[in-house]
Amino acid sequence: MFSTAHRYLLTPAALASLSLGAMAGEVSLSGQASVKYTPDSARLQFTASAEHSLPETATQRVNEQMEQWRDGISDYRDRLNAYSDASVNLYSRSIPSQERDQKPEKMAVASQTVSFTIDDLSLLNPILQQAQALGMDYNVGQHQFFHSDESSLRKQALAGAIADARARCEFVANELGKQCGEVINISVDDGYQPPVPMMAEMRASSAPVSDVGLRELTSRVSATFELE
Repeated sequence: MFSTAHRYLLTPAALASLSLGAMAGEVSLSGQASVKYTPDSARLQFTASAEHSLPETATQRVNEQMEQWRDGISDYRDRLNAYSDASVNLYSRSIPSQERDQKPEKMAVASQTVSFTIDDLSLLNPILQQAQALGMDYNVGQHQFFHSDESSLRKQALAGAIADARARCEFVANELGKQCGEVINISVDDGYQPPVPMMAEMRASSAPVSDVGLRELTSRVSATFELE
């Protein structure tokens, strides 16, 4: 159902910047490369909540909902990483009275939040179905999906950007009848990640998630090379 991560470099054809330095023996230019990939992991959070005029009743209802949740996910509980099942949070809220002479009604609100990560996206829809059946609150959006080896992807993109800068230097040097020499200085920007359209954000939707979409990591470098 979900495609596995695939990685490849994209080298832009257009030259981002190119200038000959004040010294005839230097050239300053830029390089860029991108890695496209499919997320293979997700960070998820679900909240069980209930309200009642009596705090103990609201708390009991949340406890019952959590027991149903634990039973429902028991088959794959050991595959949920960094699982956190916090204690019940209890607070009160006022409901304005429709009659001017009446006091606002006090309601106790109990809630309990569950959070964890998964590195097998085939678990996503069964987990969402369980949360939907219990009426738990959650959001699923593109910010919750990631790749388990993102650091390696960033290194691939950076290596591609450096290679792109070197290739451009060699092209310029060849056109000038010279050779591209040592790097005099270099600056790196590997934090650029353009938004990639993905599924619409869901809130307790019954529709299954079938595609988390592609992502892209882009690295850029600016370098000055010696021309020999």
